Amino acid sequence: MTEWHGYCGRVLYVDLSEQTYHVEELDVALARDFIGGRGLGARLLFDLAPPDVAPLSPEAPLIFATGPLTGTKAPTSGRFSLTGKSPLTGTVLDTNCGGAFGARLKGAGYDALVVTGASSSLSTLEIDAEGVRFVAADALAGAEVSRATTALLEGRTGVSAAVIGSAGEREVLLATIMVDNRRALGRGGMGAVMGSKKIKGIVVSGLTRPSVAHPEDLEFFLYEVKKTLSANPITSTALPRFGTAMLVGVLGKRGLMPAMNYREPGGAFVDGLSGERLADEFLVKRAGCWGCPIVCGRQTRTAKGEGHGPEYETIWALGANLGIDSLEAVVDLNYLCNELGLDTISVGGTIAAAIELAEEGLLAEGPRRGDSASVADAIRALGARKGEFGEAAASGARALCASFARPDIAMEVKGLELPAYDPRGMQGQGLGYATSNRGGCHLRGNMLGFEVLGTPKLVDPAATGGKAGLLIVAQHLGAALDSLSLCKFSSFALSEEHYARLFSAVTGFEMGGQELLGTGERIWNLERLYNNREGFTAADDRLPTRLLEDANAAGQVVDLAPMLEEYYRFRGWNGSGVPRSAKLEQLGLSELAGAV
Repeated sequence: MTEWHGYCGRVLYVDLSEQTYHVEELDVALARDFIGGRGLGARLLFDLAPPDVAPLSPEAPLIFATGPLTGTKAPTSGRFSLTGKSPLTGTVLDTNCGGAFGARLKGAGYDALVVTGASSSLSTLEIDAEGVRFVAADALAGAEVSRATTALLEGRTGVSAAVIGSAGEREVLLATIMVDNRRALGRGGMGAVMGSKKIKGIVVSGLTRPSVAHPEDLEFFLYEVKKTLSANPITSTALPRFGTAMLVGVLGKRGLMPAMNYREPGGAFVDGLSGERLADEFLVKRAGCWGCPIVCGRQTRTAKGEGHGPEYETIWALGANLGIDSLEAVVDLNYLCNELGLDTISVGGTIAAAIELAEEGLLAEGPRRGDSASVADAIRALGARKGEFGEAAASGARALCASFARPDIAMEVKGLELPAYDPRGMQGQGLGYATSNRGGCHLRGNMLGFEVLGTPKLVDPAATGGKAGLLIVAQHLGAALDSLSLCKFSSFALSEEHYARLFSAVTGFEMGGQELLGTGERIWNLERLYNNREGFTAADDRLPTRLLEDANAAGQVVDLAPMLEEYYRFRGWNGSGVPRSAKLEQLGLSELAGAV
């Protein structure tokens, strides 16, 4: 039997239909080739999910996977990934989360949890080192996230809970899974997948720390890593002081924060929605994830109550994107989404589209620009699938706009609503949106460092030349970090060499920085193959017409075509967007070519 370090060497499989579970040993080759977390989840999804599986069917797997650094002393190691097929996009969907759930799952002795089937009635899963208990949860039906989480955690120590709200129970395609009431497995509708399986929550209990192959090496590298994080102004000052809300000013003042469904610039909203105002007027305390020295989370309070957040994306999505300049209103709307279990980015994108449809005279009743009360009503309707609007909006912006024969109004890629970075002023980010394996996302190839913050170097954000190569590096590093699993914010200060040394010290598997990036490339191409298998082609690597034709205030549009051509060439993909056989052979994925 393999002697594991960093890993537990065990994968827990739960069949909800049969109410059974079993444990299998982790394949060493999978650990070496895909690391863990996102990479392991992608490979398990490819192998376990039937081609063209319906995302809300019992056969669709829901895969929670930790990385080898999860729960260790490595800074920002309180991360894990959830992987499945998105009901919103139909693509591979991995969503990454902080908090303590990943560390508790690892502490219970499992590298990953694979859930299939569906319960006959609403249930919860209780998982520890002894196994799995299936517990009736009828009393929690329709419960808001905070009430359900409190009920599941009350009187227990060393536990963490992943919970859906009422939106997930109703299989709203924008539904999240909330972890310990403050962190979200946010994008792509995985809360709906959990709801389709009739699982209200998963409670994990575990305190065992993973063993380390080379403890002395790890301590030495930790000293260097922590010193580097402390010397970086983003990870040592800006994020701890203001959280991600620091980006309101950084992007808004550069014309890179859009407003009103990407129809207007967002600069006018900077003062009202700034990170400084959030810290001065609403902050109760900072809140960090397991093992994180950055502590970017915000515990906030308004007259209506107390909760977690909002992040920059939420401030934009429920603020500037809807014409709302009251930060208190945005904080309250964030609380509402968290309680219902809804992705704030997709909710904001969908409601922004609804406002535009109304202003075009196509939607008679619904949310209105700058009116937080009407937006709150729309969120409740969406989360409950209430009325004609709520039912249409529950499937996202693309479905809503298609029902009015106006697909051009939906600001989405592959069905996933766009986040808060205007790519007309960040050409590389536009390419990142178009090529992201999970749809319109800034985290699957974030160009913020290169095009705005100057980490690791600053390039001209308006230029298109060379962006494909930089984006590919960012995509590979991001895939590797999600697999280790570490927070991407650490990459503002650290390099692939730092991460490789931490991985080697913990696991005993020797790996250099370039090999780590190569593993990220393997993971990225595996995800691409999954999408190809599900019918996605080059035609889906696109952007909304508005970003290609309607200029921003600086007169810019995204010049996508030349960047995309260069991107495919660098990637080794054919004109249909499928990895060529030579690329698959290089990455050790040749055996999967026949599945596409």
